[in-house]
Amino acid sequence: MPFPDISPIAFAIGPFSVRWYALAYLAGVGLGALYGYRLLAKKSLWADNAPPFAAPDIFDFAFWAVVGIVLGGRTGYVLFYNLPIYLAHPLEIFAVWDGGMSYHGGMAGLMIAVMLFTRSKGGNLLSSLDLLGAVATIGIFLVRITNFINAELYGAPTSLPWGVIFPTDPMQVPRHPSQLYEAALEGLLLFVVIRFVTHVAYGLRRPGLVAGIYAIGYACARIAVEFVRLPDEQLGYQLGTGWLTMGQVLSLPILLGGIVLVIYAMRPKRGR
Repeated sequence: MPFPDISPIAFAIGPFSVRWYALAYLAGVGLGALYGYRLLAKKSLWADNAPPFAAPDIFDFAFWAVVGIVLGGRTGYVLFYNLPIYLAHPLEIFAVWDGGMSYHGGMAGLMIAVMLFTRSKGGNLLSSLDLLGAVATIGIFLVRITNFINAELYGAPTSLPWGVIFPTDPMQVPRHPSQLYEAALEGLLLFVVIRFVTHVAYGLRRPGLVAGIYAIGYACARIAVEFVRLPDEQLGYQLGTGWLTMGQVLSLPILLGGIVLVIYAMRPKRGR
């Protein structure tokens, strides 16, 4: 399949240009806040009819979310994906506009932000993580689509009919569109699963359950896709395995944490 002719730049005004990648992050936060507002406003979804904070507060939290994502995402990328380069050129750490964000770092920053915000409101910390798990798939979907538009993070060569020849590929061979795999699994499918859990199974009434399901779903999808996604060039495969990537290594703690959360949330409730 030929690569679609889509410019990574959404629009430009003189020398100032705005990329789809940046807009995807902003849209992810904005749409996530709107969806989060609807979840928070429907108190019957939550344990004891008590969401972690009031629905209108989600728009205040949106600012915290942007700060958490940017700081966490950049810090994670610097530490885990390109530390030697940034140690040699420390000022480049702040050049966020040149790209370089880690999902795992961004999620860690977002988790810290939502927990601090919820604590300031006196809400349930596990319920705030559930809220995060319910809305995070929106941003993941949008960002993975823009990874495809940027022709980055593509997969290994393939003979499958939907293989894509990316313009940034020096070999110019059909490759797995691993960005679209992740958008479908980590974004769309996981959103549908969690939507069922929140609105049909009333999973938000068990604090920690939705966050745990999100963590398990994301980690499993990421680990699976990494088998057909090329590792970052500067890192290669880990431990000389020829198959283990940094993305898989960082996803394992998320998987284990998700399992712990689900077990905790599903424990028998004590009588009152």
